[in-house]
Formats: sequence, structure tokens, C-alpha cells
Amino acid sequence: MDDLASSLASSLLKKLGSLVYQELYLAWGVQSDLHKLESTISILKIVLLDAEDKQANNPMLSIWLGRLKNILYVAEDVVDELEYEALRKQAITTYGSAMAKVCHFFCSFMALSSRLKLAHKIKDIRERLDEINADKVQFNLTERHEEVHVNPLREKTHSFIDPSTVFGRDGDKEEIKKSLMHPNPTRNLNIIAIVGLGGMGKTTLAKVVYNDESVVKHFQLRMWVCVPENFNVTRLVKDILKSAGGSVDKNSSNEDTLQTSLRELLKDKRFLLVLDDVWNENRNKWTELRDLLNGGSHGSVIVVTTRSHRVSSVLDPVYTHSVEGLSKEESLSLFVKCAFKEGEDKLYPNLLPIADEIVKKCKGVPLALKSLGGLLYSKVDESEWELGRGNEIWELEENEGGILPALQLSYNQMPIHLKRCFAYCVNFPKEYDFSNILLIEQWVAHGLIIQMSPNKKQELEDIGELYIKELMLICFFQLDLQENLFGMYSFKMHDLVHDLVLSIGHEEWSEIDSDNKDMASTVRHLSISSSSQQVSKFSNKLTNVRSIMYRNEPHVSSVEACISRFKSLRLLTIPYSDFENLPSSIGTQKHLRYLGLSLNQSIKKLPNSICKLHNLQTLLLDGCRDLERLPKDMRNMINLRFLTISTKDTCLFVNGECCFNSLQILWVVECPRLECLLPQMDRCLTNLRMLVFLECESLTSLPPIIKHLKALESLYICDCEEIDLTGGGGGDAQDLNLRLQILYITNLPKLEILPEWLLGSANTLKHLHIEQCENLKALPEWLPTLKSLQTLEIIECNELSSLPEGIRHTKTLRKLVIIPEL
Repeated sequence: MDDLASSLASSLLKKLGSLVYQELYLAWGVQSDLHKLESTISILKIVLLDAEDKQANNPMLSIWLGRLKNILYVAEDVVDELEYEALRKQAITTYGSAMAKVCHFFCSFMALSSRLKLAHKIKDIRERLDEINADKVQFNLTERHEEVHVNPLREKTHSFIDPSTVFGRDGDKEEIKKSLMHPNPTRNLNIIAIVGLGGMGKTTLAKVVYNDESVVKHFQLRMWVCVPENFNVTRLVKDILKSAGGSVDKNSSNEDTLQTSLRELLKDKRFLLVLDDVWNENRNKWTELRDLLNGGSHGSVIVVTTRSHRVSSVLDPVYTHSVEGLSKEESLSLFVKCAFKEGEDKLYPNLLPIADEIVKKCKGVPLALKSLGGLLYSKVDESEWELGRGNEIWELEENEGGILPALQLSYNQMPIHLKRCFAYCVNFPKEYDFSNILLIEQWVAHGLIIQMSPNKKQELEDIGELYIKELMLICFFQLDLQENLFGMYSFKMHDLVHDLVLSIGHEEWSEIDSDNKDMASTVRHLSISSSSQQVSKFSNKLTNVRSIMYRNEPHVSSVEACISRFKSLRLLTIPYSDFENLPSSIGTQKHLRYLGLSLNQSIKKLPNSICKLHNLQTLLLDGCRDLERLPKDMRNMINLRFLTISTKDTCLFVNGECCFNSLQILWVVECPRLECLLPQMDRCLTNLRMLVFLECESLTSLPPIIKHLKALESLYICDCEEIDLTGGGGGDAQDLNLRLQILYITNLPKLEILPEWLLGSANTLKHLHIEQCENLKALPEWLPTLKSLQTLEIIECNELSSLPEGIRHTKTLRKLVIIPEL
């Protein structure tokens, strides 16, 4: 993942140049050294984009980038140490006791040794960077300030196909033919998009349709153009003319002449044009080309193949066909044809069970089947086939026409910030169910999410959502159709996309299990599914581990070993553990941003030292049913953005003022004894955007603070049997000026009417879901006055007999679900 060094450098420069950091550097007496460091990184950064493009063909350059990235990580740790000290000072100043403030005063005099150590670290970093900077001369790198996507030249496609090489796709062909032969009568020119992952067979499917006998008879003119990555309209017009057999003067670039020739060619003809492998997302360019092609007869069709749903949306197609994998039988037939000479498979029946396992690995992707089948062609030694079955695809492929180079093209097109986020997914196993919220918070913990515009303030979580949607648009993430609840939805990564991410990130990720023999020193992300002895075996070799994910139920000694050894951790997840006490040494993890302790049903208390984690942004305690109470100094965790809590306590956050004004998301789940939250506290949770109460059976009312939560967008209240929603607002409801967009309530037996304070969100509430509220008898007459309401769902509220007059005619309402019907 050395192609990410430029992004790391950019992130570091942003911190070094921040005014907030400048004051910090001045206070610590390291401003001059860090300015010099910033200057050296800036000089290096302007050649990094060129270096990243050239490294694939230059092993020495790749090593040079690796050295640079190693030292940039060390520099990032130093800057983060300073940030930690600033947060510690802020916490003590805001919440510290008199004794704590006195201790801090004396510690500031004793910090000279720490400052000297810091200055020595910075000097060492500068010297190493100067050496790396001097070495760059040998690579003849070019200065570049903008990212340019450089892909190797793609082989041009053609329209010819041998029908005997096509397996399956009959159903796909008929679906597309239906839209071809019976186009939208309101359009003169119809567009059909064929969308799918690289290697899925989009071009093959287009060829099958293009050469179908009935299609050939239906269209008076057929043309096939392989579209270059640079979507140049003039060049495309020339290619279309050539495909149609028209003459094009090689020396002519007169656009009027070319356009006249194209209009004459298409005039009064019903034509079919296939544009294969389109990457263009610029609607203006597409509109320019489409307008030039509008001169054909009614019923003309353009078929576009693309990997991106974003490209498809730009086209405004009458029909979009998503290409899925082949069936198991079709896959096996294709693989056998590619791996054996004709009829030879019957001579080696011992190889067919292995073939079946290899086919499973390919997940129905035709290019993968052809690639691995081609690798084994004419090989009949069982051991070679076993190698194909036992290894990952990224370890096997060598040919340029294989599936991974095909997927690599999509990866190469990504902006650098998206490459880093995608590469991070190497941490997760195949078939993993991703959660949008948890993945985004992990990206945030590693500093992978970048503010897109300095002038437009966006929350990091919102930017992360955009990243996920981008990866879905190019089919790298595949949405699971499960319900979106509490703002969460799940998605998966195709197995071959996982092979791609392994090929990109295998040097930085490793799993410690019982089979480990060796581990590269470049590893920064660890998955652990073995004993503490195995962890100790490799820990001395690893110097800069950033994340640890436990896949098993670890012994507390293993966790202690990791906390003791790895001091640069940004993320630590220990789900399903069974120890009663988290090691107090957790407080030494200055850099930790994400701590996951979900579903530990034995843990009884957290050490107060956890409150020293001033950098911590995500703390997951959901499912920790035996947790007696939260630590008393939790208010010192002033950087928290996402907090989930399960506890046996009766009241949360009672230890004095506890603002949590960085908190964006708060889940209070499985707290059967909880009676109150944030008692008598104003001006807290000012940035809270999502609040969830789930299975809090003793909670009787929402906290009075709700009237101050002006940033709150989503409120979920589920299975809280004693809660009464009518309190909490106070004053004139319409004057509350809340921003609630989603209210989701289910199984609230005491709910008889909707609360008046909901009127405070009259201009913003979009989605209202009410389910299993057995005593809800009527909806308020003011409900139709909600000016933004788009979705109203009322399910199994059996006492409800009617809806407010006019609700069905609310202009903004898009979806109304009433079960059972009234």
C-alpha cells in the first residue's frame, strides 16, 4: 500500500500547518524544528504522485516509498502526542479537581525531560527524511500537484464472438433484447446500460446481443466502439464512422465536417451502437455525444457497458441491466473448457473434484474462471491443481489479462483518499458483514476521512457515507437487503474484490493464528485468533502496529501483552471476551481512537484509567450486561464521537458536569435498571445527532435535556415499556426549533398520544415510524402540518382507528404504510 504515501503526507502537512497546532508547538518549544520538518515533507510531497504511478515498474522506487511511509507514520505519532497533551490540558482545565490542577501545574515544570525527548525524536525524523529526500534524485521524478489517473493501455474490444465460448447468459440476453426490440416510444434514441464488476462478462453479454440473428435483422446499421478512458467526443465520432464503414480523413480534425458525415450516415436509419467500457462521469460530454447521435430513425438504441452505476446514472438509460455471476454448473463448464483440451477432462476424473473447489473460489465471475483455467491448461499433475485450490487468487495470477488486473483498473481510478479507505478493508475476512457506522468510525480513527472543502464544514461521518456510496457505485461493496435500523445497514465485499484488497494490502496486514511461521516487519494491522504465546512470539518484530482486532475470545493476558507492547494503536477491538476487568494499563494508549468491548457479558467494571484516553472517539460497551457502572471520570473523554452503553446502573453520567459536546451518536441499549440519563444538565450533547434507547425497561421519561438537542436528527426508542414521551420538551413546543428528521418508536405500551414537542421539528421531520404501540388511540390533528414528512409507517397499533383528516393528501408524503389497514 505504498501508493498511499502521498495521502499520509497530505494529512500530516494539514496538521503541521494548523493554527491550533502552531500554538501547541510554540508552547512546547518545538516550533522551529517542526517548521523544518513541514518544509521537507512539502518538498517530498510534490513528487509522490509521480512516484506512486511509477513504482509498479521500479522495485527500488517501491522500497523508497516504503521507507518514506515508515518515517511519516513515526512523524504522525509525534504530532499526535502533542495533540494528546493539548486534550489532557483541556480536560484538566475544564473538569479537573483542585488537586489535579495543582498536579498539572507542577508537572508543567517537570516536562523539560519530555520536551527534550520530543525534540530528539523530531531531529531523528528530520535526519531520516533528509536522507530519503536526497535519495529521490536517482528516480528522475516529476513534480505534480494534481492526481492524474494513469492506467495501462487497455486492449481494444471488438464485436466478434464465438458462441461456443459463452456459457449461461441466455436469460440476460433475452432481458436486454426485450428493451432493444421494444424501446420507449416517447424517445427517439434509447439508451441501455449494462453494469457490473470488472471481469463479470459485460462485454461478452453485449457481443452476444449484438450478434443475435434477430437483432441483426432489426437494425439497419450496427456499430461497435471501444471507448477510451479519455472520453473525447471528436475521437469517438471518428471511431463511430470507422465502425460503420465510413471514410475518415486521418489528417482532418474539422469537427463540422465530422459531424456532417455522422448525420448523413445515421439519417433515416434505425441503428444500434455499442459503446464498450465507458468510464466517463461528465454529463456535459455525454450530452454532446448523444445530441450528435439523435439523427437516426425512431427506435435507435445505444448500449453502454460500464463498471460504474454513477456512469449509468449520467446516461439516463431506459433500462439498466446489472450483470451477476454465473451459476455453479455454468461456472464449472466454462472452467473445464479453459483448463482442458477438448474431451481431456474425462481422462482425468481425479482432477474434477479439485476443479469444483477452484470454481467455488471464483464466485461465478467469468474472467476469474478463464484466468485460473488458463493457468492450469494442459497441466495434469494433481499437485499443481492442489496449489490452485489452496492459494488465494492474488497469489496465483501472473497474466496481464487476469481478473485482478481487470479489477485493478477500477482501483486505479479511485481518488487517493478512497484508495486508503478501500485498502483498510484488508482487515476483514471474506464474507464479512460490514456495518456502515462501525466501518466509518474505524476510518475516522485512522485519519482516513478528509474534509473535502475547507470552506464547507461536513461531519466526518457524512463524508464516510459518501465514501461507502462511491465504493458501491463501482460494485466494490454490495448492499445487503436487510433493514436499515438505527442508521445502520450492512453490505459485503465480493470475494474477488477481497482478493484485490489482499493483493494491495497484504504487506501491512497479518493474522496471528496457530499456523503462523513468519511475519513481515511492515505489518500495521493485526487480526488475532491464537494464544498469548503466539502474540509474544511476533510482538518484538512489529514496531508500528496501528490496529488489533481479536477474532476469538482472548485471555486477559493476551490483551495485556498487546497493550504493553504496541503503543501506537489507533484501534483495539475485543468483542465476545469473558474477562471481568479490563487491564488498567489501557490508560497508557495515548493514540487510541477506537475501543470495542461489545458483547463482553462478564466484564463488571472499567478501570478509571480508561478516562485518560483523551483521543478516544469511539467506545463500544453494548452487550456488556454485567457492567455495574461507568467510570467516574468519564467526562475527561472529551473527544468521544460514538458511544454505546449497556449497564446495570440506574442513572448515567451523574458525576458532576459531563458535557460530551463532541458526541455525535449515543446508543443506550439493554439497560434494564436505567431510570434517568443526564440529570439536571443543560448545554450538554450539543452536537448529538443520533440518540437510541433500546430495551431500557425501567426508563420512565426522556431526559429534560432533549429540548436543548438542536443538532439531534434521529431518535430511536424501542422496547422501553415504562417510558412516557409526553414530558421532556417543556415550554411552547413550536418554539423549540429542533432539527429531528427521523423518529422511530416501537413497543411503547404507555404511548397514547404523540408528544407535543415533536412540533418543534415541524419543518424537518421526514420519517415517522410507530410500531406495536398497543395503546395509541389517535394521531394528533397537527400531524398533516409537518412540512417535510415523507414516510409515515404505522404497524400493529391495534387501538388506532383512523388517521387525521388530510394526511393522505400531504404534498411531501411519499410513502404511507398502515398495517393492518384502517
